[in-house]
Amino acid sequence: MNTIKILLWLVFAAQLLACAHQPGASYDAVVTRDTYLLGKPGHFNRVQAALDAAPVGAATPFKIFIQPGDYYEKLVIDKPNIQLIGAGMDKTRILFDAYSGQVSEPGKTWGTRGSGTVIVRAADVQFHNLTIENSFDFVSNDALENDDPQKIRHSQAVALHLDKGSDRVLAREVQLLGYQDTLFVDAGRAWFDRNKIAGNVDFIFGAGNALFTDSEIITRIRGRDSIPHAYVTAPSTQIADEYGLTFIRCKLTREPGVPDNSTPLGRPWHPTTDFPDGRYADPNAIGKAVFIDTEMDAHITRDGWYWMGGTTRDGGKEPFMPDDARFFEYQSHGAGAHKNAKRRQLTTEDAQHYTWETLMGDWQKP
Repeated sequence: MNTIKILLWLVFAAQLLACAHQPGASYDAVVTRDTYLLGKPGHFNRVQAALDAAPVGAATPFKIFIQPGDYYEKLVIDKPNIQLIGAGMDKTRILFDAYSGQVSEPGKTWGTRGSGTVIVRAADVQFHNLTIENSFDFVSNDALENDDPQKIRHSQAVALHLDKGSDRVLAREVQLLGYQDTLFVDAGRAWFDRNKIAGNVDFIFGAGNALFTDSEIITRIRGRDSIPHAYVTAPSTQIADEYGLTFIRCKLTREPGVPDNSTPLGRPWHPTTDFPDGRYADPNAIGKAVFIDTEMDAHITRDGWYWMGGTTRDGGKEPFMPDDARFFEYQSHGAGAHKNAKRRQLTTEDAQHYTWETLMGDWQKP
């Protein structure tokens, strides 16, 4: 009799556990690998299936809980008010391995803009407690000689892309992993709070207004020696926009093997753009990147910033210098913090304008 009672109790406990993950007050959908739960309404085995189930144009958040596991998917979020919530950045991982030069369909490649593991084209999207990764093997490809026929020439591989249409995007306690071009913030406003973001070449870049608070920015190894080794940012902020990439109370760290004095804080990206008189580097992309009260390890270069080439009207190349961009620091500290003429400093009065409310405008703080 006792054995029967124990079995009944175990069944009841399992049902309670399952109900705890049922869509309802906490979540509108659950992504799971549990075959028992997959038979229940609102449960899906793929993140894309849960996104497909979300309403179009919802006025309130549609919350999707993603249970622990690796989900090999390439996602486009084009519906507003979507929230992807994982079980922890070390437990829930969305990954894909597309890269710029990879064929996406006959006659076409992904390009940098299409390579993202997750691409956002809607407002009020949130990410919590998960990892988004582009798992393309950049390091092995980087190690190949330039004349090796196996070497991939267009190796940009984005993890998260905030594309046109995105705005008021929040990522909190999220890990973004990649190498070249990890995080493409190209539109709208975004807040990255208490995150880990890792990469090497221009791994935080774009024209958007993105605020990074209390986050770890990790420079990763390469497959071969390169001078510079990496670049933390490559903003392409339009001159008409007051804010670009802003880092407050962050830590700039590195993987073992990243040399001292090897990684500039950023370089000015002038994207090649179509104009009525030709295709050339956008002269209005006067990038802005600001580091405030940020700890910097010794891999950050003494000069702080670097130049970047851009396309001329005749198809050639011209250098864009960091002095012509809007690059500033305030109260940097650590082994990589240096004060010199090449690392321009904000005044205390200027720095006081860099608050969440000032940068994010009429976005109600989530």
